[in-house]
This record gives sequence, structure tokens and C-alpha cells, in this order.
Amino acid sequence: MFNLLRENERLVLWMIIASAVMFVGTLIVLPILIVRMPADYFLHRKPPPDSWRGQHAAIRLAVLFIKNVVGSVLLVAGLVMLAMPGQGLLAILVGLSLMNVPGKRALELRMIQIRPVLKAINWIRAKYGRPPLELPAKS
Repeated sequence: MFNLLRENERLVLWMIIASAVMFVGTLIVLPILIVRMPADYFLHRKPPPDSWRGQHAAIRLAVLFIKNVVGSVLLVAGLVMLAMPGQGLLAILVGLSLMNVPGKRALELRMIQIRPVLKAINWIRAKYGRPPLELPAKS
């Protein structure tokens, strides 16, 4: 095992750096995105429409592209953080909420039902003076 690590010192170093950057990055980005999420986000059947819909088509496409790229990065970082230090489930949920993919709504609703995830999100929202997220009644 140690021989394998010595042979791949550069790769191990880059993995440590990437892990640290993802951890610190999500500590900065996740609270911003969680605080900006409307409290009634999960009450709608479909995600609320973007505020960019009235803008020029080029701006809408640019925003859509950026949202999906940031969402994909957060999703991948969250998956990595499930095995490494970090807030993996929160990163996955926020990444999904930014992305435009089929079936995301059902997955978002399942993830927000996980008590520690909801508790962490509402704790962050309370810290910044935002109301807790409202969830649909269980059927």
C-alpha cells in the first residue's frame, strides 16, 4: 500500500488539494445558494420559474448553461464528499436544484425528506434570518 502511494505521490497530492478545494468551496457556495432558495421551493409540482425568463434569449441560454455547469460541479463534488470529508448530501441536493434534468424533482423531494439534510438546511437559513423550508404534506 505504501509503495503504491509513493509511486503516485503527485496523484495523491492533487487528490488532497482537490478535496480541500471542494470542501472549502462548498462551505462558501452552499450557504449562499441555500439562503437564496425560496421557502416554498418544494411546495410546487415543478420548480418555480427562473427570474431570467423575461431576458434576451442569449442571456437566458448563458444563465441556463452556467446554472447547469455549477449544478453538475456541486453534484460531482457531493458524490465525492460522500466518501471524503464534506457536506455531500447538501451539495448533491443544491446541485440537483440548479440543474435542468428530467426526474430531478422526485429526487429532490426524497432527499429533502432526510431529517439531517432538512435540519442542516433550515439551520443555515435561520443563521441568515431566512424562514425554514416549507415541505408538502406527506401523502
